[in-house]
Amino acid sequence: MVPRYTRPQMEAIFSPAERFRIWFEIEALAAEAMAALGTIPAEAAKVIRERGTPRAASIGAAEVEAIDAIERVTRHDVIAFLTWMQEGIGPEARFMHQGLTSSDVLDTCLAVQLTRAADLLIEGVEAVMAALARRAEEFKYTPTIGRSHGIHAEPTTFGLKLAGHYAEFRRNRDRLKAARAEIATCAISGPVGTFASVDPRIEAHVAEKLGLAVEPHSTQVIPRDRHAAFFATLGVVASGIERLATEVRHLQRSEVREAEEFFHAGQKGSSAMPHKRNPVLSENLTGLARLVRGYVTPALENVALWHERDISHSSVERVIAPDACIALDFALARLAGMMEKLTVYPERMRENLESLGGVVHSQKVLLALTQAGISREEAYAAVQAAAMATWTKLGRPEARSFAENLLDNPAVAARFDAAALARVMDPARDFAQVDTIFARVFAAT
Repeated sequence: MVPRYTRPQMEAIFSPAERFRIWFEIEALAAEAMAALGTIPAEAAKVIRERGTPRAASIGAAEVEAIDAIERVTRHDVIAFLTWMQEGIGPEARFMHQGLTSSDVLDTCLAVQLTRAADLLIEGVEAVMAALARRAEEFKYTPTIGRSHGIHAEPTTFGLKLAGHYAEFRRNRDRLKAARAEIATCAISGPVGTFASVDPRIEAHVAEKLGLAVEPHSTQVIPRDRHAAFFATLGVVASGIERLATEVRHLQRSEVREAEEFFHAGQKGSSAMPHKRNPVLSENLTGLARLVRGYVTPALENVALWHERDISHSSVERVIAPDACIALDFALARLAGMMEKLTVYPERMRENLESLGGVVHSQKVLLALTQAGISREEAYAAVQAAAMATWTKLGRPEARSFAENLLDNPAVAARFDAAALARVMDPARDFAQVDTIFARVFAAT
């Protein structure tokens, strides 16, 4: 991932130096378990830990390059790493990697990395939830127009809009927790996963120390359905980000202008048009969401490996694992900040709500007419005719309100006067259940 969209804490998880440090920890833990079982000398495991720990801790750019230089000869990254470690550990290094296969180290390491990444992503989702909860409460009773198909439908509140997004991100937090649990899996089972060359108790020890579960049946690699589910979950979270970003983009349009991204002092919107205030953050989030979702298909295609293993998944994961996690981490942080500072215009919301002359209350009138004894078909025709008469003359000198057009209909006028019709169309009726909905959404954290 390019530095522009990379946050240091997530980047560190996938850095070459950290990957090598995790590799060493897996090897050292396996050696200690082997020593406890009498498979290798206890002194060898002790030396591996004592000499290897500072060597692994010291890995920086120069050490990564040294390992890479060995790999350019060996054409094998794990062997290159073991060779480099041997230089610092000495003869006892021959007891490292006893009975293991490269996938034991690589897959267990990836599980550690994705688990740590999931923890950061969960924190990111919770930051978004916190911002949404605060702003939803702030605008709990702020009237605005609800839209379907982009067209004015019925009144709602801006707080209810935000509460709906909060509920989605809470589901996404639960999905991430489930994905984390599924990916937190260790495999130390040797070639083709039979444990023929390594005792299952070694796997159990490594898994426990790393905070992982054992893979019930690895086929030399951890089955990639786990990884597919993980990256699919990231894609779902990204879609939730895009849905909220799209809402902000629409609300910021000049014709709507109900909310907009915070515009910083000194910020410039356009190199050509000084007046511009563009929704650049939410547009950026839309793009990042597309990117994260784009990694889901290759993860799904990684599931079907040949027989007990191949490495067609390896090149894919070297790209999508860091990039998907880094992009989503950045997007969540950006979204939380954007919603925390979102500028909201309640007066403009009220103007837009009232801009169609009251036709947005058509359902309430329809229901009232049917309850007053008019058939649904006749009532619908009367309400639609009044709404169309209002709609088509908006802004003209001869324009009349929805209520005025309704009362032109004898069937309506026979049952309702202007005062009674105003009570039917009272916007307060639209918000009677706001507290109920909030209680349902925010009851569980």
